[in-house]
Amino acid sequence: MSYFRVTDWDAAYTNGAYIVDGDQWPAAWVEPAKSFRDRLTTAGRAKLDLAYGPAERNRFDLFLPEGRPQGLVVFVHGGYWLQLDKSYWSHLAAGSIARGYAVAIPSYTLCPENRIAGIGKEISAAITAAAELVSGPIILTGHSAGGQLVARMMTTTSPLNEAIRERIRHVLAISGLHDLRPIMRRSMNEQLRIDDAETKAESPALLEPVETVRLTCWVGGAERAEFVRQNALLANIWTGLGAATEVVVEPDKHHYSILDGLMEAEHPLTQALLAE
Repeated sequence: MSYFRVTDWDAAYTNGAYIVDGDQWPAAWVEPAKSFRDRLTTAGRAKLDLAYGPAERNRFDLFLPEGRPQGLVVFVHGGYWLQLDKSYWSHLAAGSIARGYAVAIPSYTLCPENRIAGIGKEISAAITAAAELVSGPIILTGHSAGGQLVARMMTTTSPLNEAIRERIRHVLAISGLHDLRPIMRRSMNEQLRIDDAETKAESPALLEPVETVRLTCWVGGAERAEFVRQNALLANIWTGLGAATEVVVEPDKHHYSILDGLMEAEHPLTQALLAE
């Protein structure tokens, strides 16, 4: 018999080094994101840098469809809670906007200035602020660290208030990091400062989902094994706690190309995101 054991936790959770031309991301997103913002700003359908809190990065962009929105999608970015901001991801709103939904994309205060628990509270505030501007159902989606943050919103210890939680129709976590314990073993934890208490309080896989949650866990078939495992892990555990869950492994997609589907109204990822 053969057994598998992770011995290099940094390698297990490193993406770009294991993707052909992987060093082009996240820079490859900058121009399409800016072009999309400029186009919607010219059309009067972009509200940029809206404040949801007092901190410098407590801002979100809101992109609007033509006509009255059918609801609100909130996209939460990744970057291991350490990097990036809302400006890299604007173009990912295209698919949902084409189907009649408004899309909010927030920035948040990064670690080590913040902690993961604090980021969760900021995302809760961002969702609440966006929900005040757009009526109807709310759909949450996030990538990588953002997947952890959106799943966290639908746990029984969520920082969201009950009125907002009741409006949430679906959570779609893309390549999410749902168990923080392995991340503690990475060298980056010198900046993240995750400890045992925070893993128990902030790992969706170690928390109970609210009864109303509908969860989709989506990952690329060409991603690192740990991301595929974490993707299945959350759905497996939450299914055992009564949640409605689905696991999707999209063939041939890696950790960055997995997001491409959000740009297309008819792509299976966008269809799954907005399914009623």
